[in-house]
Amino acid sequence: MTPVELSRTVLCAVRRAVDEGELRVAVPARAVVGPPGPGGCGDYATNIALQLARPAGQPPLRVAEILRQHLAGTVGVADVTVTGPGFINISLGDAVTVGLVRGILREGSAYGHSDALAGQIVELRIPYEVRAEVVADALARIIASQGGRAEVAHGGTVNLRPVPAPEDPAPLGPDAARWALLHPAPHDRPRIPADHLVQRESNPLFRVRYAHARTRALTRNAAALGFTAEPGDVRQASTPGPTPLLTALADHPRVLAAAAAHRAPDRLARHLVIVADAVLPLLPSVLPLGEEKPSAAHRARLALAEAAGAVLAGGLSLLGIDAPQHL
Repeated sequence: MTPVELSRTVLCAVRRAVDEGELRVAVPARAVVGPPGPGGCGDYATNIALQLARPAGQPPLRVAEILRQHLAGTVGVADVTVTGPGFINISLGDAVTVGLVRGILREGSAYGHSDALAGQIVELRIPYEVRAEVVADALARIIASQGGRAEVAHGGTVNLRPVPAPEDPAPLGPDAARWALLHPAPHDRPRIPADHLVQRESNPLFRVRYAHARTRALTRNAAALGFTAEPGDVRQASTPGPTPLLTALADHPRVLAAAAAHRAPDRLARHLVIVADAVLPLLPSVLPLGEEKPSAAHRARLALAEAAGAVLAGGLSLLGIDAPQHL
């Protein structure tokens, strides 16, 4: 279940509560769901009860309890807990997380692609400037991933004008140069320092490419040990908590759609950093240690790592950046 699907599920719970006369409010257009905050639990949390409390004329905790009862029986939802002043924390069922990983492995780097823009032609009019060219090229790829087609042209009324680079990024090399121009938001001036080439944690591009290369290395190493990936209950199977990674992977289709709709490849670049930072703590626990034999837990962790690798590879490809197998 993706955050978008869970948002719809929360709205359905609100609608049922309204239909049964438990709440007297207008059903909002959307419900914001995201990772639980401090003191929260589960896979996702929403503040919809606090949002509806005033118009409903009821305390937030009472609204949250009403919605909790409607959410608790939903297919794919394992547990619903109310914390703090009225935050609703939702834990997804094992089948949902296994299905997510299995779906990513099946679709590979095409995970998150859709036909949302099928038949649509997006005109990108850009100035003669290197950053505009790079942003337009990445946008054309992202728009194509959503079923649309971008037509890039110069002249006329410019509708895509990112802040130009302060200097020529070419000395960074093609991959680092593209990252330097795409990672900042279009209205921010990009920085072109040699830091983009440094292979250390302070460099977001290095973390993304390193995380991808490590997932590929784990697949090779697992094959040498005689086992392969098999999606399973990673939340019980892994020592590092995988919930942030599962959340980031589930959010990938929404990020791609938003990047295409808002002409913002920087959203995809920043999302790849989130995925990389979430998968790196998991990687040391994927392979058996010492005399330990490969188990279902190791196969489940490997499947989750491979799913993250597929998302990183697909995202880097859309940005026009190489995803190395070795680093």
